[in-house]
Amino acid sequence: MTLGPDYFEKVYAASSDPWGFTTRWYEERKYALTLAMLPRPRYADAFEPGCSIGVLTTLLAPRCDRLLSCDVSPEAVRQARLRSPGTRVEQRMLPEEWPAGEFDLIVFSELLYYLDRDDLRRVVDLGAGSLKPGGTLLAVHWRHPVSDHPLTGDEAHAALRATGLSLLAEHREADFLAEVYVDGDPVSVAAAEGLT
Repeated sequence: MTLGPDYFEKVYAASSDPWGFTTRWYEERKYALTLAMLPRPRYADAFEPGCSIGVLTTLLAPRCDRLLSCDVSPEAVRQARLRSPGTRVEQRMLPEEWPAGEFDLIVFSELLYYLDRDDLRRVVDLGAGSLKPGGTLLAVHWRHPVSDHPLTGDEAHAALRATGLSLLAEHREADFLAEVYVDGDPVSVAAAEGLT
C-alpha cells in the first residue's frame, strides 16, 4: 500500500530532518551528482514531486524559470517553503493530485519506492505524459531494501524503463541509482553543443 500522510507526519514529528539531508556527506554528494546529470543548464517549467524539506528544491531552483515542488506532508511543505522562498511549494497527494500542464523537467528523487505498484505505474505514466517534447525526467533512488517501503529503488526504476522514454544517462552504485530519461531521441550533451 502507498505510504500516506500519516506515515510521513510521524517521521517528521520524530525529527525535522529525518534522513539527514542537511548533515550527511552522502546526501550532499548525491545532490551534486543529481544536478550534474541534468543535460541542460536551464529549464523553463520543472516539477519536483516529493520534495521533502526542500534541500534539493533549493539547488534546483536556480536552474529553473518556474519550479513547482510538492510533498504530502504539511511539515515538509512548511520547511521547503522556508528553505526555498521563491519556489511554488504545495501539499499534494500523488497520483490523485498530479498537476495540470506540461514540464520540460520532472525530478523523482527518493519518492517512487513509497508507492504501491498501481500508484507507481500511474505516477510514472503521468510523468512521461506530462513531459514537453524533448523534456527531461530525472530519477534518483536508494537501492537498499527498507522494511517500510512498498518497493525498492530498483523496482521503481524498472517501471520507468517501461514508459517508452529514452535513457540518456545512468549512474549506478551500491547505494543509489540515478537515471536521466528524455522524451524523444537521446542526444548527448556534447552532441547538443555541436562538439561531435
